[in-house]
Amino acid sequence: MSSKVRIKSSGHEFLVEPGETVLDAALRQGFAFPYGCRNGCCGACAGQVVSGKVDYQDNEPMALTEDEQRQGKALFCIARPAGDLVIEVKEVGADKDIPVRSLPAKIHRMVLLNDEVMELWLKLPEGERMQFLAGQYVEFVLRDGRHRAFSIANAPHDDEYLKFHIRRIRGGHFTDRLFSDMHEKDVLRIEGPKGSFYLRETDRPIIFLATGTGFGPVKAIIEHAIAEGHIVPMYVYWGARHRQDLYLHELVQQWAAEYENIHYIPVLSRPTPEDDWNGRTGYVQDAAAADFDDLSGFDVYACGHPQMVFAAKTVLMTKGLDAEHCYSDAFSWAKD
Repeated sequence: MSSKVRIKSSGHEFLVEPGETVLDAALRQGFAFPYGCRNGCCGACAGQVVSGKVDYQDNEPMALTEDEQRQGKALFCIARPAGDLVIEVKEVGADKDIPVRSLPAKIHRMVLLNDEVMELWLKLPEGERMQFLAGQYVEFVLRDGRHRAFSIANAPHDDEYLKFHIRRIRGGHFTDRLFSDMHEKDVLRIEGPKGSFYLRETDRPIIFLATGTGFGPVKAIIEHAIAEGHIVPMYVYWGARHRQDLYLHELVQQWAAEYENIHYIPVLSRPTPEDDWNGRTGYVQDAAAADFDDLSGFDVYACGHPQMVFAAKTVLMTKGLDAEHCYSDAFSWAKD
């Protein structure tokens, strides 16, 4: 039988299934709790049990003193409810609430999504997790000290691995090595999370604009929104030159088929006869501008090529978009 948990300060409620920890249930349903190790050692997930009881089973809450436990403190990463709970915990609401960490990460899997885009799966050391907000990025610290930034392409509730959509840049110092010389089990160093491109709480409809691998963080945000039960209308505009560049086209089609509030508009800027394309053409920001007369009540998230990001803000503001409700992440590429 599931247990109901209510957060006293916010009034948020969620259900914990049998055998599930409070933290796992919260993350699965889109609530951003603080956490670090997820094994009871660091204490980052600690909060107060206002009413009800928790059970640690065979785990030891090493980060809590006996005094703290008597006072009702709990480690939600290993605590399981023994019935309904009322708790107090600091919910993470912004990037400033999450510490930036530097960690080694082992390559777990390398999957080609098309000829030029790889999905890279990284695994942190045993007992370590990196807390992040959907849409944020990390920096890869190269051996010579240079940094390369890549957005996380999975949602926080699914954080066993960190996943990235990385496009090969010909002559790129890092991406050429990734596509030709790196292998599973190689160890990299990452630093993060960073960035302010993440989903804000809103009851406004949302337009997502992505070009190329700018779809990665958009994917993370939408998967987070689905887990959190967002029902606001969401319009996903994904722009690319050719059909093969829409490397997870079927996934977005599946979202649109399963969820009434998700609408998918793919746009190709340079379709060829080989693309056999009957859909929208042109630039993705122009497609969005053509579809709406008044954007004054919308939120917009734009991610990808800098020219698209800057042009989107300009053209959509002519349709009434408030600049304060336009969130963006402009990708740039370095070869040196």
